[in-house]
Formats: sequence, structure tokens, C-alpha cells
Amino acid sequence: MSFSEDTFEQAIIELFETLGYTHIYAPDLERDYERPLLDATLQDSLVRINKNLPIDAIEEALSKLKNFDTGSLVQKNRVFMDYLQNGVTVKYFVKGEERSSIVRLLDYEKVENNTFYVVNQFTYIENGNNRRPDVILFINGLPLVLMELKSPSKDEVGAENAYNQIRNYMQDIPSLFIYNAICVISDLSTNKAGTITSGFDRFMERKTKDGDYENTAYAQFDTFYEGMFQKNRLLDILKNFILFSGDTQKPIKILAGYHQYFAVRKAAERAFTATKQTARAACSGIRRAAANPCPWSFMPTFCRKCWTALPSWS
Repeated sequence: MSFSEDTFEQAIIELFETLGYTHIYAPDLERDYERPLLDATLQDSLVRINKNLPIDAIEEALSKLKNFDTGSLVQKNRVFMDYLQNGVTVKYFVKGEERSSIVRLLDYEKVENNTFYVVNQFTYIENGNNRRPDVILFINGLPLVLMELKSPSKDEVGAENAYNQIRNYMQDIPSLFIYNAICVISDLSTNKAGTITSGFDRFMERKTKDGDYENTAYAQFDTFYEGMFQKNRLLDILKNFILFSGDTQKPIKILAGYHQYFAVRKAAERAFTATKQTARAACSGIRRAAANPCPWSFMPTFCRKCWTALPSWS
């Protein structure tokens, strides 16, 4: 039986539904095709996550999310990723007194406090360019993961074509990618993830669901998706395992490989329960995991948490 691109897309959607995502067929949505966000979902999510903040604070955060200063796509994406990982700093008034706070875009502590959608055939129009990526994962109304799928039954069409298609989207509808954290290219046999600055050779497979390295010669179709997109795992990756490197003019966005993710995770878990002597060894393990092939700063947020949780020593 021929496994068409439509059949493949449906298989992806069904897999995400088993992971607890809600499926939305984008043509059924009433929306402005020139807006990349699911505005109502985004506002509802920010109010829910930041329930102790007034609506003025939420509205300022929304304004910052929708209005970026001039700069390249990558520079704007860098600002957005800071918002995503650390929250949006806002100022507001309470009884005439100015206050400041942080509006969080995602709830990293309570997974189910977030809204996870798997959306297919999402049309977006920018500068007269009408484009429709195959699948987008929206979390709290933000289009964080874009997936381009190619038919596994066509020998001449594969993952590299999917990569080229994403590069074309970045030229034609760049504003959608301001909010992108991860890009995925897939033709069933090849399933890889990267970022908006990754070359084709830097898109990486995910060959384990849980850090078991016994069967990693060939990654199964579901291993890639379940290994990366379980809700709690995806939130952890978004928060702690994506960073920018390089200068401000030409930054490079780096997504941790699966081996780095699990190595750092395991080293950090050992560090949290380590004695003075073993804590040193565990932190050394974190450095080694982060340094191959990326520098020690690869997971700064996550590693800082590890350091602050360790027993002190002179």
C-alpha cells in the first residue's frame, strides 16, 4: 500500500494525540491568516499561568510578544527565546504605584497547566506569500515547533527536500519563525530536529525515548517523536536545552542532541544527591557532556540550577 504524504501526516497527528495533544485542523479555525499566533488561546493561557498578575501586565506582555524591534529574524527569535525561557518583564500600576514583574509564557512546573495543540494545514500569509506548513505544535497559542513532512513513498523526495522547504518558508513567511523553537524534517525513515540556524547536516535524530542506548543504530519512527515530544520532555528541552552562541550580529541557535540531553540529565540528577566528593565528579560529568560538541555554556540555565542545589565546599 502506498504511504502518501497525507497518510503520513495523519499518522503523525494520531501519534501526538496518544501523547495527549489536542488535534486542530487549521482550516476549521476562525482566524486572521496574517497572524501567526492563536491569540485567544495565548491570552487565556497567560491569564491562567499568571493568575496573580493584573490584566494590564498580561496586555503589556502580549504587546511585547507581537511587536519586536528592528533586527534580523534570528535576532528577533533570540529575544523571543529569552521570553519563552525566562518570562517577559513588564511594568504596571496598582493604585498609582508602579510595579514590575515577570509574565511567564509557559508553566514549566505544572505540565497540564499548558495548552498543547497539534495543528495541521495552518495557512499563514505574509507580504502576499500564502504558505501552509504541514504540522505545527502550538503551546499556549505559540507556534513553537514546525514540522515539514515528505512522502516516504517517493524516492526523489525526502528529508533534505523538507529542509529546503523550511528554508523557503523562512524567506517567504519569516514572522512565523520569530516564535519558532524547533524545526522538524521527516520522511518516516529519516526524522530529525534542528533550529532556524541549523544547516541540513546539523539536524539530529533522536534515537532513544528514555536514555537507553542499547538500540540506537537505527531510530524507529515513534522513537524520535516520543523521545522528544512527550509534554514534560518538550518543556524541559524548551527551557533548558536550547541556547544561542556566537556574537550578537550572527548568533547560532543550538538544540541539544539526544545524547547530550540524557547525559546532562543523568549527571545533574547524580549531582543533586551527591556528597561533597561525588558532587565534584558529577559536575565534571556535566562539563564533559556539555562540551561535546558544544561549549560548557551549552545548558547554562539547567547547570546553574544544579550548582545552586549542590552542597557548598571551599
